Amino acid sequence: MRKHFMLFTLAVGMLTCIQAQKKPLTAIAFGSCDNQYVQPKLWKEVNAVRPQLWIWGGDIVYGDTYNMDTLRHKYDVQKNQPGYRELLSYAAVTGVYDDHDYGLNDGGSEYERRRESRDILLDFLGIPAADAIRKREGGYSSMIYGPQGRQVKVINLDTRYFRDALERETYTNANGQSESRYKRIPGRDILGEAQWQWLENELRSKAAITIINSSIQLIASDHRFEKWANFPSAQQRFYDLVAASGQEGVFVISGDRHIAELSSLQLPGMKYPLYDITSSGMTHTWPAYREEPNANRTGKLVAQKNFGVIHIDWSGKKPKVSVEIQGNNNAVFAKFPLDLNK
Repeated sequence: MRKHFMLFTLAVGMLTCIQAQKKPLTAIAFGSCDNQYVQPKLWKEVNAVRPQLWIWGGDIVYGDTYNMDTLRHKYDVQKNQPGYRELLSYAAVTGVYDDHDYGLNDGGSEYERRRESRDILLDFLGIPAADAIRKREGGYSSMIYGPQGRQVKVINLDTRYFRDALERETYTNANGQSESRYKRIPGRDILGEAQWQWLENELRSKAAITIINSSIQLIASDHRFEKWANFPSAQQRFYDLVAASGQEGVFVISGDRHIAELSSLQLPGMKYPLYDITSSGMTHTWPAYREEPNANRTGKLVAQKNFGVIHIDWSGKKPKVSVEIQGNNNAVFAKFPLDLNK
């Protein structure tokens, strides 16, 4: 039964990808942090949007294991959720892991089962055995959707497989309490040189819109948890690469944090702001709302269970993009228009 279902899913995925090449994408949904055993799910709400594409932002499952049979089983539990199976019947799906589905909380290149974990992710996403991605290290990938002139490129970054080690430090917070946080460590890397070179090449594109899918937050730098800012050299290299590309329509989506928010930054040499839209916590978020510093946040922080919806209007000379953060009963918690043109 499992084999037949996987073959069916692969066939449906191939068909939806072929269809996605013919029509411009107008609705893309994305989300992260979906515990396979926690109910209720948000798939009813996602399916109500009827997105043409779903992007996994990481923590597809909560694996946290060195046992690959256990990890594969948890992915199978997720794949067999009725609402997710409905999504697979009409939408294309892409994405990447974060830490819990990678197998190690806040883990990086030190995780001993990273190659096996990567392969399980690709199996879950329906990536064919002969695909070129399986011949290289890491789970990074890209896909292009839509017809010429109205193409959307999705770049899935692997922020786990090559990432250098994190380190903690103790500090005194605003309330005078002692807390632990991850340190900023110049010189350490996230992507690895092969992925950096690949990313630079992927940004040389004729796509009208480029969505960079980073499982961890890129711009938010003030909180004490895992983020690109713990690796300031890598963060700056990313900024420089995007700005130097001269590409219009580039923005970032992220997950991991069990909240939703919009962060933005005006980079030197870039004609429009770089945005990072975080959507996280499909099955669980913070137990209670709290204030969290983010000097680059636009609008409010959302602490309810949520997923993101990217709306694209192709009626003008250049596409107009806005993002909604939705939750139970398709309540809209926040809406962010994005200025992505020179």
